Amino acid sequence: MHINPERSARPDYDLLVRQVASVLEGERDLTANASQFSALVYDTLSDLNWAGFYLTVPSKKGEGQDLLVGPFQGKPACARIPFGRGVCGASAVQRQTIVVPDVHAFPGHIACDSASASEIVIPVIKDGRLVGVFDIDSPEPDRFSEEDKAGLEAMVAAFLDATDC
Repeated sequence: MHINPERSARPDYDLLVRQVASVLEGERDLTANASQFSALVYDTLSDLNWAGFYLTVPSKKGEGQDLLVGPFQGKPACARIPFGRGVCGASAVQRQTIVVPDVHAFPGHIACDSASASEIVIPVIKDGRLVGVFDIDSPEPDRFSEEDKAGLEAMVAAFLDATDC
């Protein structure tokens, strides 16, 4: 579990959006920027045990799409998630951010890490195309607020502005 003792009670998301732009400045590569973005989120927000990307790929079954694990910080994760399955798959299908205060109450939740108690998943959409999702897990119940939702969506938007994908 990652706990940042230097973090204030509420993140300064305006500052974090500027940090995203600064960290990614001069690089447009998806893998490099996703790696940097995941590290920045994991390092600056408290009470996280996973932060990273699942990227849209063709399904192994030959029809539809899956989410394949991409750059992340935390313990090893589920490698492939079908669209519609778990919080990540639901966010991909709905193309909406999903905040889950208690993952154990979410129907079909995929428990990659049994320590996870809450989760937020933000769809990563560029030019109308779903690139993937950005997933954050916490061992703390009800970790993610509406302020976190809005701030993280702004951070993902800054990531997309700086990245070719």
